[in-house]
Amino acid sequence: MKAAFCTLGCKVNQYDTEAMRELFENAGYETVDFSEPADVYVVNTCTVTATGDKKSRQMISRAHALSPDAKIVVAGCYAQRSPEEVLAMPGVSLVIGAKDRLRVVELTEALGKEKKTAVGELKWEHTFEPLTASREGRTRAHLKIQEGCDRFCTYCIIPYARGPIRSRPLVEVRAELTKLANAGYKEVVLTGIHLMSYGRDLEKGVTLLDAIREADDIDGIERIRLGSLEPQMLTDEFVSTLANNKKVCRQFHLSLQSGSKTVLERMHRRYTPEEYAECVRRLREKMPECAVTTDIIVGFPGETEQEFEETLQFARDVALARIHVFPYSRREGTVAASMPGQLSRGVKAARASKLGTLAKELEQQYASSFVGTVQDVLFEEREGECVSGHTDTYLKVLIPADEDDLSNRFLRVRIEKAAEGVLYGRSEAEQH
Repeated sequence: MKAAFCTLGCKVNQYDTEAMRELFENAGYETVDFSEPADVYVVNTCTVTATGDKKSRQMISRAHALSPDAKIVVAGCYAQRSPEEVLAMPGVSLVIGAKDRLRVVELTEALGKEKKTAVGELKWEHTFEPLTASREGRTRAHLKIQEGCDRFCTYCIIPYARGPIRSRPLVEVRAELTKLANAGYKEVVLTGIHLMSYGRDLEKGVTLLDAIREADDIDGIERIRLGSLEPQMLTDEFVSTLANNKKVCRQFHLSLQSGSKTVLERMHRRYTPEEYAECVRRLREKMPECAVTTDIIVGFPGETEQEFEETLQFARDVALARIHVFPYSRREGTVAASMPGQLSRGVKAARASKLGTLAKELEQQYASSFVGTVQDVLFEEREGECVSGHTDTYLKVLIPADEDDLSNRFLRVRIEKAAEGVLYGRSEAEQH
């Protein structure tokens, strides 16, 4: 029996797909590329934007066209949000949404020869589903430690699609970290839907810092990288603790979404541009070379030209290292969907292009600041006559190399130039 997998959306979804892939492999299935004929196709969907919905439907249709008699299992946020719509598509056999992924093999095999069935229970449980995945690559693994969100930003459908906050217990976090270390991974990315909420549903006083500390004495894991963080939660104590932990990578993804105070208020983001800037100042005070990366939405309902210019100026002033730019996508069921002042696709595209140009300038500016320095680089793969890896600030580095396998090894690299946000240099000496 053959199974194929497709992931749309975020790093958390990628983790969930890898966990389901391992479950099928452990059950004796051969995994094949999604473009090949298979007996089972698993499509892990996204619904953050209308484009996510569309791509999810396209991949379901593609699977059905490839193998009309195959079972198509649809998981993820789009499936959770619109199960009837998904089930009505030709070829779909099973809808599990954003839960019951641990039972995906059992539920798939229980279908027998039936053409259609839906999991009747799509309601949320309040415990963390202990999915485990270790196939992210030889060098870097993702570890999902948190699920769900209760922020309810006015533009976001995710709290409705992912449910309430659930955290992986610390004993399980440590067990997974140990497993990854034994498998040879040197860098682990802690991920979640709203990572800063980690621990709120566990015993009193447990926070994200406790999850990070679980790696302190685990040999083999040399880097802990954090997923997206909420700026208003970066207290002096939190930042100081991160700065004093030698395993924590100096790259912090702080969701901004807008540099305009009035837009942030309409988004219900719970902080001001000034408070965001103060968080960045704290990080740079303790870790001067750290990378601050972010997401920004342009064209939010009612966004004026002045408010957009405020965002541009704020991005310049804060000197963000990398910006992921998203045109606002109207999501039915959210507060913003019914707000007045919905902007045209053309206006949103023009603003996204303008911010994208600035983002490239800022990325190059940040990368250039490392020219002439020596950086520890964890190498990952060969690219032609070079090998590539990343600094702890998540800058890509290329160095010339012979045929020796340098993957999953640290080297000290003198940076000679920066181009389009990528660093180029030469190895000084192997570190470890």
